[in-house]
Amino acid sequence: MAIHKILCCCGSGLGSSLIVHMNTEEVVKKLGHPEIEVDHSTISDIHEGAADLFVVGGDLADFVNNIPDDKKIILKNILDKNELEEKLKAHLG
Repeated sequence: MAIHKILCCCGSGLGSSLIVHMNTEEVVKKLGHPEIEVDHSTISDIHEGAADLFVVGGDLADFVNNIPDDKKIILKNILDKNELEEKLKAHLG
């Protein structure tokens, strides 16, 4: 499955999702995929079809229960770029 859009989500759509958004953009470009759109929003925007891949912190794992495993990344530490890169590599191939 090709990934065209990644949505980073948190409770308010302003704080941690913005940090994860910036880190995700950086890692996606580093991995050679500048064509992938990265955005951030609230957990209320998590639904099938809103994005090809969702990225959330571990505290919000329950909000992505309905999303298939191949369409989500759950981070243990939202500030850990190495964890993010490792998990993005698995999805981007």
